[in-house]
Amino acid sequence: MKNIHYFGIRHHGVGSAKRLLSALDRLQPKKVLIEGASDCTDLLPLLAHADMRPPVALLAYASDMPECHFYYPFAKFSPEYQAVLWAVKHGAEVAFIDLPVAVNLAIEIEKLEQLKAQANADELAETDDGVVGDKADEPNKPSEKSDEPDDEFHNQSNNETSDETLSQLRFDPIGVVGRLAGYHDGESFWNDVIEQSVDDDVAVFGAVHQMMRALRQKVLDEKALDEKTGVPNDEHENWREAFMRQEIRRHSKDLGDGDCVAVVCGAWHVPALDDEVGLVVDGKKQVHTAKSDTALLKNLPKKLAPSKLKTTWIPYTMPRLASFGYGAGVDAPMWYQHLWENSTNVHENWLTHIANALRERGQVISTASVIEATRLAMSLAVVRGRRVVGFEELTESVVACLCFGERLLWEQIASEVLLGKAVGSVPSELPLAPLLEDLERLQKQTKLKPEAIPKEIDVDLRSEIGLKKSHLLHRLAILGVNWGEQRHTGSSRGTFRERWEICWEPEFAVTLVENLVYGNTIFEASANRLMEKISQATELSDLVNHIQTALESGLDKSAMTGIQHLSEQATHTDNVLSLLKSLSPLIHLERYGTARKVSLDKVGELVYELTVKASVGLPYAIKNINDDEASDYHRHVLEVHTALKLTQNDDLGEVWWQSLGEVVSGIQNGSVDNGHFQVVGLACRLLYENDELSDEVLGLILQKTLSPSLGANQSARFFEGFFLGATEQLLYNKPLLNALENWILSLDEEDFTQYLPLFRRVFSGLDSTEKKRLLDVIFGAGGADDVFVYHDEIGGLWETQLANLVGILG
Repeated sequence: MKNIHYFGIRHHGVGSAKRLLSALDRLQPKKVLIEGASDCTDLLPLLAHADMRPPVALLAYASDMPECHFYYPFAKFSPEYQAVLWAVKHGAEVAFIDLPVAVNLAIEIEKLEQLKAQANADELAETDDGVVGDKADEPNKPSEKSDEPDDEFHNQSNNETSDETLSQLRFDPIGVVGRLAGYHDGESFWNDVIEQSVDDDVAVFGAVHQMMRALRQKVLDEKALDEKTGVPNDEHENWREAFMRQEIRRHSKDLGDGDCVAVVCGAWHVPALDDEVGLVVDGKKQVHTAKSDTALLKNLPKKLAPSKLKTTWIPYTMPRLASFGYGAGVDAPMWYQHLWENSTNVHENWLTHIANALRERGQVISTASVIEATRLAMSLAVVRGRRVVGFEELTESVVACLCFGERLLWEQIASEVLLGKAVGSVPSELPLAPLLEDLERLQKQTKLKPEAIPKEIDVDLRSEIGLKKSHLLHRLAILGVNWGEQRHTGSSRGTFRERWEICWEPEFAVTLVENLVYGNTIFEASANRLMEKISQATELSDLVNHIQTALESGLDKSAMTGIQHLSEQATHTDNVLSLLKSLSPLIHLERYGTARKVSLDKVGELVYELTVKASVGLPYAIKNINDDEASDYHRHVLEVHTALKLTQNDDLGEVWWQSLGEVVSGIQNGSVDNGHFQVVGLACRLLYENDELSDEVLGLILQKTLSPSLGANQSARFFEGFFLGATEQLLYNKPLLNALENWILSLDEEDFTQYLPLFRRVFSGLDSTEKKRLLDVIFGAGGADDVFVYHDEIGGLWETQLANLVGILG
C-alpha cells in the first residue's frame, strides 16, 4: 500500500533519528507506528511529559514473578523516542505494534518453570545416584531480558547452520556487511555510511531496506523452510513480524485520502513487513496476507492475564545503554549524545571535551595539542577513504596527541567520557510500584541523587540528614539493592562517620518490585525482610550480624528481636566455635556502641554470658578436632582475645585467662592429649605475651612440643599456632629462636620439605626489613651460631645459596 511508509532504523542511532524527523516533517503522517510491545501503547504519551528526562525505560513485569521482566530503553537520541515526541507534538496517533509483552512474559515464565523443573529433576537424580552431575550439563539460569525493539543483532540460537557466515548474518548482519566493505567491524561501517552520511534521507532509508533485503534473502535461500507455513524456522521472529503486519493493517483501515502511516522499526524487519521489498520464496515474491498471518498466529502462546501484568516508566542510565551491545553508538552513548546535541564543530567540541576531562585529572593539555588531534583525525579519515571523520579516527588522535601515546591514560577517562553518569528521571505523578515511589521520596529527602558512575560520599551520623542517608543505604542493602557499598573509614574507630561508594543500576527497580511482598515502604519492607532473616538464622554469628545491620538501619524493633533470639539460642547452644564467632562482633558493638539512640544494656549482658560459656567449653571443644576445625578455632580465639582486651572488664579477663591456662595445662603436666596443638600453641603465645607464662615455663613447653620425640606433625601444629602472626618475637627473644632452630634442624629431609609451605605461610607476616633483621640475628654476631655445624666441603655452595636466600626473603 502506497500510503504506508517504512523507516528501517538502527535503534539508538543518531543519524537514523535525525533523518526520521526530517522525513516525518515532510510526510506529516496521520499515524506513527513503532516497533514495541503493543499492550504498552498507553504509556507512550508520557514520554512527551515535561518532566520526563531520558534515558528512561519502560519496565514490564509479572506481578507474581518479578524476576520475569523486560526493559524497553529510550535515550534522547533514540529514533523511537523522537518519533513519539513528533507524534505528540503534531497530534498524530502513536502506537506500538509488536508482539504484546504479556505474551513474551508468558513465554519467559514457562521457560523459567521448565528450568526449575529440570533443575529439581537433576537434583533428585544426583541424590539417587549419589553423585554430582557435570555442571556443563546443568540448565543455565535465565538471564535478565531486554525486549528493547532492536532485533538486528539478536542471536537466533535455535537456527543452527553449518555455514558460519550465515550464522553471523543472523547474529550481526551489519557486522558481516561492514567486514565485507573493508571496515574493521559493523559499528564503524554503520557509523560512517549511515549515521554520518550526507546523502538524501529517503535515499538512505531505501538503501538500508535493500541491504537488509539482500541479507535476509541470503539467509532464506540457505536455510530450510517450515514444511507447514513455508516461512523460515524462527518461530518467535515469525510471530513478531506477523503480529506487526496485522497491526499495520488494522491501523491503516481508517485512513482517509491523502493520509499516510509511518512505520518505525528495526531495519532487519522491513523486508518482512513491506511486501514491496519482500523476499523471494521458491522463485516467487513472498506476499503476506491477513489470512496467512492469522494462521501463523494461531500457535501463539496464551498471554499473561492483564491483572498480573505491571508496566511503568523507570529512570535508566547511560552506562546501562552500553551493556546491550547494539553497535558503536551504544558502546559510547555519550558520543551519540554529543552528535545529537551538536550540529556544528562536532569533532572540535568532542576533542575539547576530552581535553577538559584529562585536565581535571591533572594532565597538562595545551590548545595546540587539541588542534593537532583535530588535524590528525582528519588526515586519518582521508587516508582511510572515509567521507567524514569518525569515532575511530577521533579516538586514535586522542591517544596519540592528548594522551601522549599512552593508551592507559585514555582508558582511565574512557568510562567517564564515553559512558557518562547520567541517570534519567520520570514525572513525580507517574504511577510507580509503591517501593519505587517511596525510594524517589527518600532520595529527594536525603538529597542523594542516583548516578551511574561510582561516587564516594562521607556521611556524618551526628546530623539528621546524615543519619537518614545511612538508614536509607543500609535498608536498601537489606532488600538486596546495593546502591551503596560501605568503605572503611581509615584508622578511626569512631561511630559517627561512614564512607560509602554509591552507584545506581536500573536493575535495582526490579529488585525493589520483587520485595513488594515485604511491604510498600522502604522502612516496612526492610524491617520485615530483616525480621524474616532473624527468625531463620541458626548461627549465632549470623544473628549478631543481623543485629548490627538492624542498628545501622535504624530498625530498633528488629534489633531488639534479634538480641532476644540471640539470647535464647545462646542459652541452648553448646557449640563453642559458634559462640566464639559471635563474640567478637558483639564485643565491638558493646564497646563502640552506635550513633543511633538504642539501649545496648542487653548486649553487655550477652557478652558476659557468651564469654563465660565459651571460656568454660574451649578446653574440651578443641579435643579430637581436625586441622581445618583447628584453623577456625585459631582464628576466632585470636579475634575474641583481641576484642576482650578492649572491654577492660577484669572479671571477663580472669575467666578468659583461666580458660587459656587450662588449654595449656596438659602440656605443662606432660600430657599430649589436651587438645589440638595449633590451638594449644596459640594459647601459649597469648599467655606468654601477657606475662601469664614465664620464660622458664615457656622454655620447658617448647622443649616438649618442639621435640623429635613428639613427632613432626604435632610439633608443626604447635609451631603454626604459636608463631603465626607473631614471628617478630624471634627478632628479640633468643631462647625462642634457639628452640625453633633446634626443632628445624632435627627434621629429616622429607619432613622439612613437607613443612616448607607452612614455614612460608608463618613467616609471610614479616616485611622485607624484618626478614633481613631476622637473618642478621641468625647469622650475625649475636646469632645462635653454636647450633650450626659447618661443612668445609659445601662451604662455597652455601655462600651462593645464602645470597639467593637473602634475595628471596628480601
